[in-house]
Amino acid sequence: MLRRQPLAHLAASMCVLACGAAHAAPSLEQREQRSLAATCAACHGTDGQAVNGAGLASLRGLERAYLVAQLTAFREGTRPATVMHQIAKGYSAAQIEQLAAYFAALPKGAP
Repeated sequence: MLRRQPLAHLAASMCVLACGAAHAAPSLEQREQRSLAATCAACHGTDGQAVNGAGLASLRGLERAYLVAQLTAFREGTRPATVMHQIAKGYSAAQIEQLAAYFAALPKGAP
């Protein structure tokens, strides 16, 4: 036979679930940043963590201003590169800001 829970317990359980779901769900901006950052994964690793020994920079945890400056330099052709100058030309200034914000917000080191 099913045992009925007191209404207060049920309400508290629903609140915990609702609050947890709201807290866990990333914002639209965070989802857009992560989607944009996924384009970097092939070379710089998942969430900007490059594979050891790959010879490519890890992006996670770098300062936002540094990342903006480097991506902008690639885009403008003032920083030498093999392919990054071509890739960076495809990003708007706003997208460069989003990428920089995303990687800067991640802790340095392995995810």
